Amino acid sequence: MSRTFQPRPGFTVQAYEFALAPTEQQADALRSNCGGQRFAYNWALARVKANLDQQEAEGSYGVSEDEVTPGLNWSAYSLRKTWNAAKHAVAPWWAENSKEAYSSGLANLATALNNWNRSRKGQRVGKRVGFPRFKSKRSTWSATFTTGAFGLAQRNRRHVRLPTIGTVRTHESTRKLARRIEADTARILKATVSHRRGRWLVSLQAEVQRDQPQPATTGGTVGVDLGVKHLAVLSTGEHVSNPKHLDRAQRKLRRLQRQTSRRTGPDKRTKQKPSNRWHDTQDRVRRVQHYVANARAEGLHQLSSRLVDEFDTVVVEDLNVAGMLKSRTLSRSIADVGMGELRRQLDYKTTWNRRRLVVADRWYPSSKTCSACGAVKTKLRLSERTFNCDACGLSLDRDLNAARNLAGLAEAAGGTSTESCAGTENEPAGNPGKTSSAGVGYRHGKAAPDGAAKAA
Repeated sequence: MSRTFQPRPGFTVQAYEFALAPTEQQADALRSNCGGQRFAYNWALARVKANLDQQEAEGSYGVSEDEVTPGLNWSAYSLRKTWNAAKHAVAPWWAENSKEAYSSGLANLATALNNWNRSRKGQRVGKRVGFPRFKSKRSTWSATFTTGAFGLAQRNRRHVRLPTIGTVRTHESTRKLARRIEADTARILKATVSHRRGRWLVSLQAEVQRDQPQPATTGGTVGVDLGVKHLAVLSTGEHVSNPKHLDRAQRKLRRLQRQTSRRTGPDKRTKQKPSNRWHDTQDRVRRVQHYVANARAEGLHQLSSRLVDEFDTVVVEDLNVAGMLKSRTLSRSIADVGMGELRRQLDYKTTWNRRRLVVADRWYPSSKTCSACGAVKTKLRLSERTFNCDACGLSLDRDLNAARNLAGLAEAAGGTSTESCAGTENEPAGNPGKTSSAGVGYRHGKAAPDGAAKAA
């Protein structure tokens, strides 16, 4: 599917992910297609890199512009054309896999090269993008199919079809997507297979027609302050406990990792192959990690769905989660919360249910501001868990005070209507650490850049 694809009016693009239960032959075919995707990516990247290095060398030698080696066109179409002309010589086994496996690798490389080129020219916002790197066998295995026989199998609702691989059984039922396809309210656009945490997965991206019910009057506006001690503190006074799935699994993970170190593992220097016991222990480690990831995602889905069902407007902060993860003492706890994932879920769920999502400006001092009188404190240490206002004498839980400030920010920006929230874009001029006067850095339906850590 093209990156410029636009769904039809009333439709949205949604992915349905299913865990696969392939046979040994099918697992080998899946690995082969993913390996073909990686091979085509690395082969094309080597050609592009050699061409750029040659041009750079000729420029250093003073070669005139007319005699410089011409550059390669790295669009997805040109890369596929070049691959088709050379595949018989460089990959005589190419027919064993689907042609879409190679095309997906070339398309990924074209996207990476374009992002790097636009970033170095200053045409791409955000963090500087480096030159693409070669993919090793330890990278994530994946392959995408956009043409051919792929989709849901006709025999029952427990199988999917994949090109050159055949009909693969799924661990769970595919009835949710199957019912939409039968009702002609969905069509599958592409299928992506990947191997993550020791399990094969397939993600079916579909164009889905979603019902647009009229929004009912519910609980108004809610401010959500995310944290580590509590998963979230709502402006209503509710404290959502943090389940700390990773911390609870640390004891088992440490035991398994110590067990792994006692097994005969791989050694590149001596080319020693790992033992079966080493593989078995690694599989147990992956199962624990898989359980932690699934439990965390399930908890976040329950929280985000409840917020969208009970409130008309949800207000969160624009947190720089990547920057917060650099903390040596809190990085693991912050990663275990899944703040970015909750923000992502709220983004699309508010759109589907015609609710309003407001994201406070990254520099808005929600923790330092008094929710009663509006006075702003100059300093507030992270260890101070109770907010004490020097102006009006308010004494309140620090996180609850921040959540109430967030709720008040949305009400000041436009009440609890489901229309777009007017506000300034999250691009402060001058000193980037200066608090924006508007305080709102997001309009519903338009993405905002990653934020910074909230003022503590």
